[in-house]
Parts: sequence; structure tokens; C-alpha cells
Amino acid sequence: MTVEPVAPARRHTLYFLDQIRSFSPVFLDTEVDMTQVLAHRAARRERTGRKLSLVTYIVAAGGRALAAHPEANASIRGWLRPVVARHPQVNGKVTFDRTMGGQRVVLATVVPDVAAGDLDAIQDRIEQFRDLDPDTAPALAPIRKLQGLPVPLGRLLAWRAARPWERRALLLGTFAVTSLGHRPVDGFHSVGGTTVTLGVGRVLDRPVARDGRVEVAPVLRLSLAFDHRVIDGAEAADVLAEIRRVLEEPWPQPIAAIPSTESTSAESTSTAIPSTAAPSTESTSAESLDDVRPTVRETVGGQA
Repeated sequence: MTVEPVAPARRHTLYFLDQIRSFSPVFLDTEVDMTQVLAHRAARRERTGRKLSLVTYIVAAGGRALAAHPEANASIRGWLRPVVARHPQVNGKVTFDRTMGGQRVVLATVVPDVAAGDLDAIQDRIEQFRDLDPDTAPALAPIRKLQGLPVPLGRLLAWRAARPWERRALLLGTFAVTSLGHRPVDGFHSVGGTTVTLGVGRVLDRPVARDGRVEVAPVLRLSLAFDHRVIDGAEAADVLAEIRRVLEEPWPQPIAAIPSTESTSAESTSTAIPSTAAPSTESTSAESLDDVRPTVRETVGGQA
């Protein structure tokens, strides 16, 4: 047996977990027929030349659901005098498996203002971080500096960085999405430091019942962890049901084709999530959950 100090590259995760020790998580899960998502994604790629990550669709659906349920787009703090902050903007945190300082770590990027469900805007934001080198990127310098500090000082600075409500929403998001869909994992539950955290498993062909017949469809196992101090189970179930509905309903197709696959204009191909009054039916492919592996900006915490 060997005993050694925690690698500096993992310290930001320790500091993040320190801050969420008071969470009271409860876990829900559902299955989502991803047929419509896959159909939209394939048609969109054929028309525009741009391939969207399935994580982008899930962030978009989560943003729409949290906008419709502002009680869940909130944070809590305090013990003697607990207070709840209702965030005016919906920000989605996405976590990814990266290597930093020779150590495998979790890093996260926050996609701001996802309530409109603009797929291009979300994909653009994620892609900005995809090619960053965690060891050299200026955007990640604050994390590298935090990792190099003595542990007591690092804990203090991490706590202070996320203390103001506005900064917390920008650094940690107001909901989180974490995916293991690129691994042989059907489903899992995670606490991402926000009132709502979505856990994304792989998509597999499974039997489903449609109009009294058994058919095969691509199905995603989607979990939702919620902080019981902020919302109750019925509200959380409504959020999960809304996310499922948005993912399963037909998605609008882009109108114009993109001349180049590298420079995509958000204005020319912007696709927003359908309104909450629309129908539902969709499906997804497991490999596409790992299509985009963005890195992080200066977020204090990441969660696998």
C-alpha cells in the first residue's frame, strides 16, 4: 500500500465538493425516446454541414425546462438564516473528462443564457473550449493557480470565488449536465453543485410500445438529481418530464445551408427549442454524446 498527497490537479474538485457537502440530494430517472433528436441532427447536418453534439440538445432542453420552472433555477445558502436566490438567467454547466498536469480530471464550462434553447449558440460556446489545452490555455490559468496554492488557502479562495450569487451562477451554472454516454454506462446519478443536475447515459436500441405495437427505438436513460432543500419531488418530476417532452417532440429544421463547416453563423442556422406547447417523439445515438469534449473556463468546480 502506498499513501501520497492528492494530486494538485485534483484539488479544484476537492474544493468544489467541500462547497456542496450540505446538499440534500434526491434522485429521479426516466427513459427518453431520442428518435426526433437523431432525425433532426442528421437532417441538419445534411443541410448545413454542421454536426451537433447530443449534449447540446440536452443542455437546450434543460434550459427550456428551467425557464418554465423558475423555482428550480435557484440556489440556497445559510444554516441559521437560510436564503434562496432565484436566478434571473438560466446557465448550463457541462462537465468533461480531461487530462491536466498529467492527471485525469473533471473540468467544466458554463454556457450562459440557455433558456431560449438556441442550439447553435450552445454548440458555439462548447466548441470554443473543445480545443483548449488545459495545461496552457489562458482561460484556465485561474484553475492552475488555484491548484498550486496551499490547500487551506485554495479552499478559502474557492469558497470566496463562488460566494456572490451572480458569480456563482456564472462559475457553477444554475443547472448541470454530466455525461458518461461515451462509456458502457446506461445511467448514473451525479450531484453537480446546482439544484438540478442531469446525468446522461448511453443511447441504446430498446423495445418501445407505440400504438399497441412493439418497435425498436434509440432510448436514452436520463437521470435528475435535485436538492431537496430548494424544491420538492413533485416539482423536480415536472422538470424532468418537461425535459423529456422537449427532447421527444419534433425539432424545427434550419432554413439556410452553411457554406463552410468550419465557420458557422449562428444567425444563419439558429435553431431554437420548440415552445412548451408543442408535441413529442425523438431518438439519439450513443456515440454522438461524446462528439464534443470541451474544456473549461475558469470554473471553480467540476463533477463527474
